[in-house]
Amino acid sequence: MESGSQDRNLPASQRKLDKARGEGQVSRSQDLSHLAVLGVGAVAIMVLSPQLFEHLRMDMQRQLHFDSSTLANTGTVFPRLMDAVTIGLSGSIGFAALIAVAAIIAAIASGGWVSSLTPLIPDLSRLNPISGFANLVSKKRLVTTAKMLLLTCILGTVATLFVRNGLVPIASLLLQPSASAVAHLVQWLTNGLGLMLLVLLLAALVDVPLQKFLHMGEMKMSHQEVKQESKESEGNPQIKQKQKQKQREMAQRSSVTAVPKADFVVMNPTHYAVAIRYDEKTMAAPQVISKGSDLLALKIRDIAKNHAIPVLQSPMLARALYANAELDQAIPSALYTAVAQVLAYVYRLRAALNGQGPMPDEVPQPFVPPELDPHSKTLKAVTA
Repeated sequence: MESGSQDRNLPASQRKLDKARGEGQVSRSQDLSHLAVLGVGAVAIMVLSPQLFEHLRMDMQRQLHFDSSTLANTGTVFPRLMDAVTIGLSGSIGFAALIAVAAIIAAIASGGWVSSLTPLIPDLSRLNPISGFANLVSKKRLVTTAKMLLLTCILGTVATLFVRNGLVPIASLLLQPSASAVAHLVQWLTNGLGLMLLVLLLAALVDVPLQKFLHMGEMKMSHQEVKQESKESEGNPQIKQKQKQKQREMAQRSSVTAVPKADFVVMNPTHYAVAIRYDEKTMAAPQVISKGSDLLALKIRDIAKNHAIPVLQSPMLARALYANAELDQAIPSALYTAVAQVLAYVYRLRAALNGQGPMPDEVPQPFVPPELDPHSKTLKAVTA
């Protein structure tokens, strides 16, 4: 069964949320954006419009003023007209800039800053009528539609009550002087705009957490998606095993250059070869400085013989060291005794070759714990 057909009831991981954010998918509150645009626009009109209108009135008065000098210099009409257009455009651009800044701040406040061009890339799958219909009946779309209907009803009710209560006072303005009537009309419109903004503020306070909740619901993951993400983040175990094996083989090949520094090489007899070195001044325990199997084992053996390094046949010890010891690391503590016996033999052999003592007996076959011998493990698995 595909993950898309499973019930997504697990919370989204941080990795999925970060990926969605990189694709431009974050929670956005349209009500907060509407509140910011309308609120800033209303404040800008009330604060800036008197000064803008005063500049336009003075410029219009200057434009409509004609005297003998104007008639004599008709070329000044067009520059004066351009001055009026500049004032109007400056006011409009300033107003649009304030609205744009308010919309950006509202978007950042609801979903944070997102720098992604993914939403702008054409997606032909959006033209699919089946997926389009599915989006129309999605949970988020239904909740948004219900919210918009409720908000429309509330705004309509508030507007109806406000207009009904203000009809009589507005009608009485006809009996007042023009300046007083205009002032009362402006005050009435300001109160109505403030009431509408108050309703939008309450809607935004509800919509911001609601959109976040719906977004987190869309980001929920199925069990299969969690497993797949875990596998991708941690890496496929088989692939990782192969990579480690390759790295180990490369390290073993490069370790061949360290064979001349070894005290002895132990083999089995041709499948495995392990070079051991021990310096009691710098090492707490003997270390494996080179190891290999098959052709690499034979190469280690040949290099050791060319440098007069003892090559000993100890199958169980060679297999155990090859399987359990890491390059340039101390050998496992369970193999200390076995390696010490071989080292003692090597030291006696060197002393005899230098004429400082008798030749040692046969090569020791030290005891190796069966659990460290991969060959013993294989035999147990076969017999079991």
